[in-house]
Amino acid sequence: MKDLDPRVGRAIRHFWRVRDRQSKQQGLKTGQRDAGLRTAVTGGKHLDGFIQLCRDLLFEAGLEEAEDFLNRRVELPGYFRAEKNWDLLAVVDGRLLAVIEFKGQVGPSFGNNFNNRTEEALGNAADLWAAYREGAFQPSQRPWLGYVFILEDCPKSRSAVKVKEPHFRVFQEFHGASYAKRYEILLTKLLRERLYDGASLLLTTRQGGLRGQFTSPTEELSFPAFAAGLSAHAMAYARRQE
Repeated sequence: MKDLDPRVGRAIRHFWRVRDRQSKQQGLKTGQRDAGLRTAVTGGKHLDGFIQLCRDLLFEAGLEEAEDFLNRRVELPGYFRAEKNWDLLAVVDGRLLAVIEFKGQVGPSFGNNFNNRTEEALGNAADLWAAYREGAFQPSQRPWLGYVFILEDCPKSRSAVKVKEPHFRVFQEFHGASYAKRYEILLTKLLRERLYDGASLLLTTRQGGLRGQFTSPTEELSFPAFAAGLSAHAMAYARRQE
């Protein structure tokens, strides 16, 4: 996986450029605009750079024949619901190989969105693994589940957040933790609880992001670590089919 950082940088630039363009264009035809920063996400497509990058990684790992549905036909059956639309699926020879979800968040509001993203990440994983346990994806072996999160790196995402403890103490790692740190804790725990096979947290400032700049808080949550796990899973399948 040579030159991975520049490829991630291009996806970061795409993320910011599409958000900015949609924020300006949304409502021009109807005369109406969504409130706040929702104007930048209701049009979708801002995470397509990462979807395309992961798609390319699968093909480079040897899955030229993969039925990869980029933003199309991405429904999978659930256990607690009939189906869910995922961001990227890799289905090869009728077998579910990989499932990836991509999310992003920018300021100024981080509080409610953080709780919503936490509940989504946990619920989606629990639903998928319960459906797998009950044979929803037969004859597939265990698929690879990934989660990529892009967070705006700014003073509000880096500032300490107060915790509320009216009855019981919260876990110590949350004391004084910013929202950036809370996302780091969340994704790390998702990996270590084996709810996800790969997770990457990418921090990017608005100005730096337009130049393709980004960071990750730990090696464990870096995109190269995420990509290595995804590629290894795809290569192992490709070799079994040879």
